[in-house]
Amino acid sequence: MRAAAFALVARSIARFVAQLAFAAVALGPCAARATVTAIDDAGNTVTLPAPAQRVVSLAPHVTELLYAAGGGAKLVGAVAYSDYPPEAQHVPRVGDNRALDLERIATLKPDLIVVWRHGNAQQQLDRLRALHIPLFFSEPHELDDVATSLTRLGALLGTDATAQAAAAAYRRDIAQLRARYARRAPVSVFYEVWDQPLMTINGSHMISDVIALCGGRNIFAALKPLVPTVSTEAVLAANPDAIVTASQGATSPDRPLPSLERWRAWPALAAVAHGNLFAVDGDLLTRPTPRIAQGAAQLCGDLEHTRSRDAASH
Repeated sequence: MRAAAFALVARSIARFVAQLAFAAVALGPCAARATVTAIDDAGNTVTLPAPAQRVVSLAPHVTELLYAAGGGAKLVGAVAYSDYPPEAQHVPRVGDNRALDLERIATLKPDLIVVWRHGNAQQQLDRLRALHIPLFFSEPHELDDVATSLTRLGALLGTDATAQAAAAAYRRDIAQLRARYARRAPVSVFYEVWDQPLMTINGSHMISDVIALCGGRNIFAALKPLVPTVSTEAVLAANPDAIVTASQGATSPDRPLPSLERWRAWPALAAVAHGNLFAVDGDLLTRPTPRIAQGAAQLCGDLEHTRSRDAASH
């Protein structure tokens, strides 16, 4: 009887130990994945105790990145002009990039806020820090940074597979454009951000990276401010082959925006003489998101028109 009882107890202990081992194996991966970490564009290490479930976006490009990374369903608040993808238009608004509704943000109880590093006002950021909610700063500078942003956000959202796939597709699109235009004849480009005052971009701006991708040369790349003010005389002296600006929606190359029409006052300007005044859909070119590959394709096509028109004129 004692031997039988001992055997019964031994079997019970063995089953209990086996159950513990099974639980450890089952829970082990979950425990390992509980804490998530990513480095943001300010160089900060952002660590969350678990993948974010309630996220607030403080810039339209951030909203696009979050959706592309697979986190659209976790977005509980976004700023004005967060209009892509279409479902983003239904996300509750928390102000715009400079005037945030901090009370509304706090009420939404986010476990992650994604901030535009230099686009959100510093005073607002200081007040956000007082809420003790993790902040991830987003400000991609180069084309390759878009893919990096996707994977980092995917890590914090717990949507790695979706983010990695989106990053891979974006990298393929950019690589194809690089391969296609790498050896094309250079085209000098003036990119017009604004006409009054006349503003452009320097070589550190992502749009300048797009121009280079297409075989173009930003005539004001060497200037120090990211978005410098320039004179009409400086543009005339540089005599660019093409003048490009952003528009709301697509426009026809033969019907440039009024801001570009002003350049027709100087018919000897190369861009005017050869009809190389172009407007690219701003949402595809000015937002550092996967859609910038589409904007790059449009700009590359415009610069290809420039090459063919310039060649025909000689």
